[in-house]
Amino acid sequence: MDGELILRQFEHIESRIEHLVKIGRDKDAVIQQLSARIENLEEELRNKVEAEKRYSEERQAIRSRIDQLLARLKNIIGDE
Repeated sequence: MDGELILRQFEHIESRIEHLVKIGRDKDAVIQQLSARIENLEEELRNKVEAEKRYSEERQAIRSRIDQLLARLKNIIGDE
């Protein structure tokens, strides 16, 4: 009878260990998914930052061109 009890306890311990191993594997899979998601989000953020920088540079170039045209127009009007 003591042998049976010991076997059941070992089976119970084995079952718990298998369950813990499964939890660990599931956790590793989730970590991998989250890591991939973080990489994607970081890439998207880099792209958006670059796009914002290009937009700002384009806006500044357009503003500079408008200022030049206004200055030329002012010179033309001033000459008359």
